[in-house]
Amino acid sequence: MHYYQPPVDYIEPVFRPPSEADSLILQVTNGCSWNRCTFCDMYIDEHKGFRPKAESDVLAEIERCGQAMPWVRRVFLADGDAMALSVRRLRSILEAIRKHLPQVRRVSAYCLPANLKRKSVADLQQLRELGLTLVYMGAESGSDSVLAAFDKGETFESTAEALLKAQEAGIKRSVMLINGAGGKRYSDEHAEASARLVNVTQPEYLATLVLFFRRGAEQRVRAGYDGDFEPLSAEGLFREMQQLIGATELEQTIFRSDHVSNALVLKGTLGRDRSRMLDEIETAIEWARTHHIPLRQQGSF
Repeated sequence: MHYYQPPVDYIEPVFRPPSEADSLILQVTNGCSWNRCTFCDMYIDEHKGFRPKAESDVLAEIERCGQAMPWVRRVFLADGDAMALSVRRLRSILEAIRKHLPQVRRVSAYCLPANLKRKSVADLQQLRELGLTLVYMGAESGSDSVLAAFDKGETFESTAEALLKAQEAGIKRSVMLINGAGGKRYSDEHAEASARLVNVTQPEYLATLVLFFRRGAEQRVRAGYDGDFEPLSAEGLFREMQQLIGATELEQTIFRSDHVSNALVLKGTLGRDRSRMLDEIETAIEWARTHHIPLRQQGSF
C-alpha cells in the first residue's frame, strides 16, 4: 500500500510575513534560536524548541515540491530563524531550490541580527547570487533601553551593523518596528532612536505593528520593565508614530503600517509620502481626542 506524502512536513504552528502569503513556505528550522523576547509568544510551545531540520529531509522536500508545484516563484524559509543555519547548509538549500524549482525568483527568510555576525559580506553575497534576495528583521526598536527591557539580545549598533552588512551584500531588508514598545516611559526615546536606526540603514521596506499581548506576554513585558510599564492610548500611539515618521530621513523606503493590530493604517513611500502620512496621523490624533478608538489587540504576528 502506498501512502501520500505531502511535499512539506510542517511542525505547527508555522508563521510567515504577510507579504509571503503566496509563497511556498519551506520549513528549514523549527522555532527560534533566541526565543527570549518578552513580547513574543510565537515559539513558546514545547514542540517548537529550536532545532535545524535534517538537511536530507529539507532537500527531499524541495525535490517533492519541484514535482508537485513546479510553478512556484517565491519561497520563504521558515521558521523564525533560518539564517541561523551555516552558510554551507543555506547554500545547499538554495542550490536545491534552483535545481528543482527553477521558476523561483525570490527566496526570503526571517533574520536575527546576531545570525549575521558569523557571516561575512562575501558569504552573504554568495547566498544572494544563489537566490536569497530578502530578509525580514524584527528590529522592534532603536532604543537600547527598550531592547534591554524586551530581552532582545541586540542593541542599536548590532542591529544597524547587521542591516548594513546585508545591504552591502545586495540583500534587501524589510524592517519591523513595534509602535508602543516603550510604553509611556520610553515613547519619545523609542520613536527618536528607531528613526535614527532606519535613517542610518535606509531599508528597502519598513513596517510597524502595535505592541499587543497574548499568552502571558503582558506579565513578561512588565517584568522586563521592573513593573513600570504603562501602555500607550490610541492617541499616544498616534503621537509616537507622528514622532517616528517626522524624524525619518529616508530616500526610497516602502512603508506599511497595516498589521491587524494597527488602529491607523498608513501606506506610502518615505520620504515622498511623508507629509501626506503626517497629515493623516494628525487627523487621527484629532479624532482620538474626542472619540474612543478601540485598539485591536487580538492580532497575530
